[in-house]
Amino acid sequence: MSLQDIKQSRLEKIERLRSSGIDPYPSDSKRTHTIADAIASFSHLSEAHIPICIAGRVRAMREHGGSTFLDLEDGTGRIQGYVKEDRIGKEAYDFFLSVLDVGDFIDLSGTLFLTKKSEKTVDVLEWRMLAKSILPLPEKWHGLQDTEVRYRKRYLDIMFHPEVRELILIRARFWGAMRTCMEERGFLEVETPVLETTPGGADARPFITHHNALDLDVYLRISCGELWQKRLMVAGFPKVFEIGRIFRNEGMSAEHLQDYTQLEFYWAFANYRDGMQFVKELYCRVATETFDTLQFKTESGSFDLGAEWKEYDFRTLIQEKTGIDVLHTEISQVEAKLDELGVSYDMPQRNLPRLIDALWKHCRKDIMGPAFLVHVPVYMEPLAKRARDNPHTAERFQVILAGSEMGKGYSELNDPMDQQERLEEQQRMHDAGDDEAQMIDHDFIEALAYGMPPTCGFGVSERLFSVLAGMSSVREAQIFPLMRPK
Repeated sequence: MSLQDIKQSRLEKIERLRSSGIDPYPSDSKRTHTIADAIASFSHLSEAHIPICIAGRVRAMREHGGSTFLDLEDGTGRIQGYVKEDRIGKEAYDFFLSVLDVGDFIDLSGTLFLTKKSEKTVDVLEWRMLAKSILPLPEKWHGLQDTEVRYRKRYLDIMFHPEVRELILIRARFWGAMRTCMEERGFLEVETPVLETTPGGADARPFITHHNALDLDVYLRISCGELWQKRLMVAGFPKVFEIGRIFRNEGMSAEHLQDYTQLEFYWAFANYRDGMQFVKELYCRVATETFDTLQFKTESGSFDLGAEWKEYDFRTLIQEKTGIDVLHTEISQVEAKLDELGVSYDMPQRNLPRLIDALWKHCRKDIMGPAFLVHVPVYMEPLAKRARDNPHTAERFQVILAGSEMGKGYSELNDPMDQQERLEEQQRMHDAGDDEAQMIDHDFIEALAYGMPPTCGFGVSERLFSVLAGMSSVREAQIFPLMRPK
């Protein structure tokens, strides 16, 4: 049968149900046990002949004369149902066969027993339609290799690929472990605005939308509330964090998405060195609780979070690998080196911060980690405090795993005058065409003027999860990745 014929046949079955006074889409179920609960209590329920009702999707049907075996799934497990003509009556049995298809959601009521093949089974006394499917489940979905179709029909991908379902469960466990660890260390979870009149907290191009009630253009946030969480430091909260979605209107790659989940925390009376130690402990604990290991393999190599975390100085590393001194160089020198290395650096506005960042991304590829990269030039980090031993560098650290950045933190700049000068420079870069440069936020600078204690801030995105989970692309770890409409 063609797909259209199958669809028409099922629509006719819906009309058959309705003409018999049966709602093919009722709002309730009579379920008394999940399939997992029924299986766990099988001995007691079967020996005592206790009636139960389970519900789920029909995944298979096998007719044998006057009886039918069917497999039912409900998200907690799978069990067999046994429907017999002699048990429910010929008229009811014929009706059952005439309206039921694989893919339908149903209730099965009856008692449990073991078949001759020791299969836990429901001896069905009554059944009920819960949701009649119109489109058939694909028979050979398990062999589908088209990634785009899998992403577009993720619900089928999850249904037919247990590893995708497991990935979703592991992802939830990962962020749950993050949250638990933060709370146990005394951090308060907060929520900060997603819509902002001035985007801040990161170098990124924002999405713009319009607030109709205020007749005002606003931006979707590009950080997980960095400038808002620092306002809470001013207000007197000692430890805060947020896990939420952020949005960046930038290119797509194996490491980048336009909207994704991120953790950011801010810790009063701590500096970047305190943050480095805490982040190391955080990563090891979350990895253990999520994956039960500290050793991971990726396409580019392997790393052990339990091993020594090496520390690299940004200036020294770049100089050793390229000969460029990031504190004493010019745009033309960096461009020439990038050309020599064959590194693409197409960007709307070429300036030293963007070019050095492109150079660094090339240099980090062979650092498997775990490692910390410290002390970038101040001109690359407008929100970080200057290093005490070299005011031309910032007290910033990055976590490097598998050749990529897996989190960034720093001693937060709390000098309002220095902050204003640096954000003014960022605004000039933005006005000159660098749409990833930050905009000046006068309200934030005013908040700093009331006094913010020494603070360590840190952020890490779901890129960390995708690497630990062995994904080749961060997109694979998203449940419903953004797709261009057909």
